[in-house]
Amino acid sequence: MKAIADLEWMVQYLSKEDDAPTLEESEDTFKKWRHLVNVRPPKAISEEYLEHEDHFLKANNNQEEAVTLEDLTPDEGDNIYLWKGDITTLAVDSIVNAANSELLGCFIPNHNCIDNIIHTKAGIRLRLACHEIITEQGKKEPVSKAKLTPAYHLPANYIIHTVGPTASGRVTRINQKLLTQTYQACLEMADRNQLESIAFCCISTGVFGFPNEPAAEIAIKTVRDYLSEHETDLKVIFNVYEDEDEAIYQKKLIKGDA
Repeated sequence: MKAIADLEWMVQYLSKEDDAPTLEESEDTFKKWRHLVNVRPPKAISEEYLEHEDHFLKANNNQEEAVTLEDLTPDEGDNIYLWKGDITTLAVDSIVNAANSELLGCFIPNHNCIDNIIHTKAGIRLRLACHEIITEQGKKEPVSKAKLTPAYHLPANYIIHTVGPTASGRVTRINQKLLTQTYQACLEMADRNQLESIAFCCISTGVFGFPNEPAAEIAIKTVRDYLSEHETDLKVIFNVYEDEDEAIYQKKLIKGDA
């Protein structure tokens, strides 16, 4: 009941802001709140709001059982794992967010992309932290770089944000190289910060238009090469959500076809 009260309070608070959108009455309370936080620009917010959000997200996110590295079995060697599920339930050192160049999360209300889901479940502090990064660097986030933030209300410790290349369904040498560099940047970020594990989503697939199978081949080869060329005990999880991606990674990893 407390979580519901927190949710209703947050909807009322956010609805009173000057630039708040008009909501459809048919939306349930959670969707109204998510709509409001998804479209909210990165600006200061009261400590009172953050207290309510802390209470709500702690209760809401805890409804989903967290998955730890100990729950998984390596699929290749001792360091490479394949796991199908919601990346926001992984209790690992870091998860990778496939971000856009604004680095502020998805602004489409209730959109089902990974960027939106991560920002929604992590809480409003994440957009504020990303805004600080963009403000400090004074430009949009380039392709194939990596930025690190706390994961806030997610069970992971950190989020590594990266912008992968767009492919529009066509694979070129340039976007192959850029995708390789994207995975390398994330791995280097994890090692540089002495993280023990990193979970990759399927970077650049979906709306970015990189075909799933070539993207998986690049991901696997880049990780294999990195682990063999560096003195690291980093555990790498390939996180997939769709059956198609799971089948591709199973073939490439377990049968060694990549």
